[in-house]
Amino acid sequence: MKEKNTSSNPPSNLKNRGSAVALIPARYAATRFPGKLMQTLGDKTVILHTHDNTYATGLFDEVIVVTDSEIIYKEITGNGGKAVMSKKQHESGSDRIAEAVAEMNFDIVVNVQGDEPFVQKEPLDKLLSVFEGKQGHNVQVASLMQVLKDQRFIEDPNYVKVAVDLNMNAIFFSRSVIPYQRNREIKISYYEHIGVYAFRKETLISFTNWPVTLLEDAEKIECLRYLEHGVPIKMILTDYMGVEIDTPQDLERAAKLLGS
Repeated sequence: MKEKNTSSNPPSNLKNRGSAVALIPARYAATRFPGKLMQTLGDKTVILHTHDNTYATGLFDEVIVVTDSEIIYKEITGNGGKAVMSKKQHESGSDRIAEAVAEMNFDIVVNVQGDEPFVQKEPLDKLLSVFEGKQGHNVQVASLMQVLKDQRFIEDPNYVKVAVDLNMNAIFFSRSVIPYQRNREIKISYYEHIGVYAFRKETLISFTNWPVTLLEDAEKIECLRYLEHGVPIKMILTDYMGVEIDTPQDLERAAKLLGS
């Protein structure tokens, strides 16, 4: 693995959006699938796939895993990556990475979930591009989504759905089926929210100073906190992000995908 730039001296960015760091929050004791990030997928653990694929995009000035687990910390650093330990207990991945980035000198923070082992360059490049130039100056938060076509997944509460407005800003996120299609004569697309976010650093820090909001607590979807505070979330449609590992069944699907 090549020598990384230090967070105190990131290289200049030529795309008029500022420097960018990818932070990967990695909690060991996941509620639905404890220890999922250390499960073996092919020849690597899930978290190492995520780290290595994020690093391989070449889009970031730095890639860092932020974890509460010495096991995960050693997995990353023992394989040539960079990791930092959380100092506090956190309710969300955003809170975890906000603690880590507070002392870093970056403009854009990308939160790549540790359970996204099939991270690819094109979706992350699209995500960063919305911060560029004059049009991107007012973008504070952006995230990814993909079309859901299988009715089983549309109805599955483990798949977070998002509805967007005509400007591709999120209207709402839910574990329920949104929108509810009462009019069966029109064609509706259902979008799965992919848990990859990009924030301006100051917006992320503000997020951590707000208490958990009512809708966020009800749905257990942290990005609703932004919407409840009136902060738009720009959504970017991507064709493919692979499988997010939330359950043992997801791991089986990922293994089949990796072997195909």
